[in-house]
Amino acid sequence: MSALHELKDQARAYRGNEDRPLGGYLAVMVVYGCLVGLGTLAVALTGRKLPQRVPKEDLVVLALGTHKLSRTLTKDAVTSPLRAPFTRYSGTGGPAEVMEDVRKPSGLRHSLGELLSCPFCLDMWVVTAFAFGLLFAPRATRLVAGAFATLAGADFLQLAYAKAQQITEKG
Repeated sequence: MSALHELKDQARAYRGNEDRPLGGYLAVMVVYGCLVGLGTLAVALTGRKLPQRVPKEDLVVLALGTHKLSRTLTKDAVTSPLRAPFTRYSGTGGPAEVMEDVRKPSGLRHSLGELLSCPFCLDMWVVTAFAFGLLFAPRATRLVAGAFATLAGADFLQLAYAKAQQITEKG
């Protein structure tokens, strides 16, 4: 049996009766790997040095910024045109968020739909961009991550305010 047939058999055995676009996932992983490889090559060619450690403040700002930017790209109604070729609107979600179903006409389209509609999935891409940003443009990266971190904080305050209003109206 050829290696290709073996891979196809493994994919069929993995999927069972479910629609799992392993080829599309593989393509997305290859693109991610290539981008990380190119970024790493650029770091080496420009002679940049990795920091001995990442300051705790950067970790907090990057975590909050990654969370908010990923949610904005994957769930915000205003960013739905970016996802429209890969997803289909299915209703409203949390405050100012939409729910979408992934389109399934092809493995790659389905895989991109999952990536672009899942904040957990997109987190890896966003944090990788921020990490390279800290190496090439730290001030700009901290500004952008900080802005999204602040927006995340503002969102939590909006939710707390709304909850306080509900409690007051019931009381």
